Amino acid sequence: MDNIIKALQQENIKATPSVLLHSCCAPCSSTCLEQLTPYFDVTVLYYNPNITDKGEYDKRVLEEQRFIDSLNDAGGFGTDMPFHRISFVDGRYAPSEFFDIAKGYEQCPEGGERCFRCYELRLRESAIVAKEGKYDYFTTTLTLSPLKNAEKLNEIGQDLAKQYNVAFLPSDFKKKDGYKRSIELSKEYDLYRQDYCGCIYSKRKDFIRQQ
Repeated sequence: MDNIIKALQQENIKATPSVLLHSCCAPCSSTCLEQLTPYFDVTVLYYNPNITDKGEYDKRVLEEQRFIDSLNDAGGFGTDMPFHRISFVDGRYAPSEFFDIAKGYEQCPEGGERCFRCYELRLRESAIVAKEGKYDYFTTTLTLSPLKNAEKLNEIGQDLAKQYNVAFLPSDFKKKDGYKRSIELSKEYDLYRQDYCGCIYSKRKDFIRQQ
């Protein structure tokens, strides 16, 4: 990602490139938006069918919208860096799509094949929306989490980029203390931080761990 940003700056392109940022939650989007908004017109896509608890889903999507509105109202993160206003797309709530791809993988360990299939599900929808919306790039906040496999996410993203003919912006947002920064920003903006990834399997694992 850093190399792409440097190349864009060196090319001195007058039009700001656009990126569709798939977001899993407001806290994870915080660091990503801080890094992306100086250089891109960012649209946040909220498509997370793995969150099968409707109440939890609604809570997270509303928190994402609140966070984006607060940034737009303030004109950014309160730094000297440029800031491009953020748009928002509320994706389809389709938990059946998650259960379809998880079938047969329910007992996989966290971070295994079930998670990889979930990565692909969410990134595929992002690629489709990016293609239809004629965005220059698409990417995801998922690489921010220490529990997510950034290498696998980037591999899937690059494969989908070829399939849909839309550029993928590779990332590993957890680098350079990115995850630590998300905790700081969450506190600063009083963001709701959930205690599990989103699917019932990660919630079950968290429950078992607490016993």
